[in-house]
Amino acid sequence: MARMHARRRGSSGSKRVYRDSPPEWIDLTPEEVEKKIIELHNEGYEPSMIGLILRDRYGIPSVRQVTGKKLVALLREKGAKIDYPEDLKSLIKKALNLRKHLETHKKDFHNKRGLQLIEAKIWRLSRYYKDKGLLPKDWKYDPEKLRIALRK
Repeated sequence: MARMHARRRGSSGSKRVYRDSPPEWIDLTPEEVEKKIIELHNEGYEPSMIGLILRDRYGIPSVRQVTGKKLVALLREKGAKIDYPEDLKSLIKKALNLRKHLETHKKDFHNKRGLQLIEAKIWRLSRYYKDKGLLPKDWKYDPEKLRIALRK
């Protein structure tokens, strides 16, 4: 698969082993895993970080294998409030940091171009999430409003 804004190929990576049941070495029950996920979310961890913690500390390779549900779906089911999808949120944070950099370094043309590419990804992702119903239909990318919203 090629990159979005470059003419290079993507780097290959390892693939997970296919399993339809949880591995035999997992000691936790699905209920305990769900409780641990909610606990980690309440501590302020993002879903990807929760997955890494479960993998590294508790030996759970995949939440979906153990519980039968994806991690974000499980969080939503339990009533956890997720304002923005994590990939969109990280792109927005990156764009805001780049805008802050460009306020002091106005002649940094390479990073101006980088900001254009990042914002193009944000607009593309926001269109996708509006269609999926994860963002409101009238949501717009406004850096000043989002700077305030993401600080909280």
